Amino acid sequence: MSDSETHRHAARIVVIDDEQDMRQSISQWLSLSGFQPETFASAEEALRKLSPDFPGAVITDIRMPGMDGMALLKRLMGMDASLPVILITGHGDVPMAVEAMRLGAFDFLEKPFDPEKMTDLARHAVKARALALENRALRHELADGKTLMRRLVGNAPEMVRLREDILDYGQSDGHVLIDGETGTGKTLVAHALHAVGPRAGRRFVPVSCLGEDDERLAARLFGPVEAGGLPLVEEARGGTLCLEDVEALSPAMQGRLLSFINEQGTPAATRIVAICNEHALGRTLEDALRPDLYFRLAAMKITLPPLRMRGEDILALFKSYAADFADEYGCPAPELSAQDAAHLLQAPWPGNVRQLIAIAEQAVLQNRRSAGSVVSLVMADNETAGGALTTEGKPLKEYVEAFERTLIDNTMRRHKGSIAAVMEELCLPRRTLNEKMAKYGLSRGDYV
Repeated sequence: MSDSETHRHAARIVVIDDEQDMRQSISQWLSLSGFQPETFASAEEALRKLSPDFPGAVITDIRMPGMDGMALLKRLMGMDASLPVILITGHGDVPMAVEAMRLGAFDFLEKPFDPEKMTDLARHAVKARALALENRALRHELADGKTLMRRLVGNAPEMVRLREDILDYGQSDGHVLIDGETGTGKTLVAHALHAVGPRAGRRFVPVSCLGEDDERLAARLFGPVEAGGLPLVEEARGGTLCLEDVEALSPAMQGRLLSFINEQGTPAATRIVAICNEHALGRTLEDALRPDLYFRLAAMKITLPPLRMRGEDILALFKSYAADFADEYGCPAPELSAQDAAHLLQAPWPGNVRQLIAIAEQAVLQNRRSAGSVVSLVMADNETAGGALTTEGKPLKEYVEAFERTLIDNTMRRHKGSIAAVMEELCLPRRTLNEKMAKYGLSRGDYV
């Protein structure tokens, strides 16, 4: 990557200080650390450049002529409460900085400060900002259902119920437990729960409970934090703390977490969304967690359906992801044959949606060089995963309908929506073709 490309993709940091030497010093250090700093001599000047969608963080001195750092913080929090603002304070300003934290500041640095600590805080801040903007975009789209339909697509009853639960539970302050097999989209659902609720403007803080010893995990969650900054439970205050792999918590950590939940009272200042994978656990989460913690976390519970149980949703998902990859790679998406559709429906999908996305991408790349088939990809992938074709929960009627829909869809595409040509090729009368197209949600306008 060239220097110009690196600069273009670097995280942006607004630096505000009335002292030129301090501005230049901070800016130089941030530049060397991979950031893209923008310096301003006054808060008023910076405000003219900042907007609610600014994709970075702000570092400002607290004492400046005109509008000082506290006044600037209040203006910025009023404009966008999720914009990370780091205040630089003098020794006597610490009480003021504590008040600033209460008002929504991301953190503060006391002069003289270690530049490495500043860059660590800046990294945490821009990461939190990126996540907040991602959540905001998701929430805006969820407001009219577009993201739900695109990212959580499907007409299976379980998916309809899932979308309803996200919109309902998202408005609540209660803790939520999300379970389901690997690759079903549990993390996406956790983000969606945060994005559709009143906490959307606050922080969403994910942490994995797997792979760390108790001492390190306890320090990250509850403090003290060695490199400075806030423990994660404080970072998530007012927002959502997402505990991934919650089943991995030791009994001691379960006790610490339960104490934290009890100390918060009702409604909880920090909402907890816990994610678990009971399928990989080999036992129920009720057996893995102490009962009092389980019932606190599972005040509301969402179970994601495995892909193999979602019927024709499998075909709709495959086509959607294949179309996206075709656009990305600049080539046509593969056309599914009836045999392809049958194998997609019969596959066990141990990796669920994540596995299907990988196969959709492989199918597009394979189609670009006119090699192989979707059937061969599905069979090879499931052999590698140790799975075999399954008919779990799928009646013959479902295969027949999938075959019919795929056949009519392919024929309509080939004839560019010509009803007469499709009637002739499939030997169907006009009324029967119209009835079947209506049944499968196919519209001539999509092919013309």
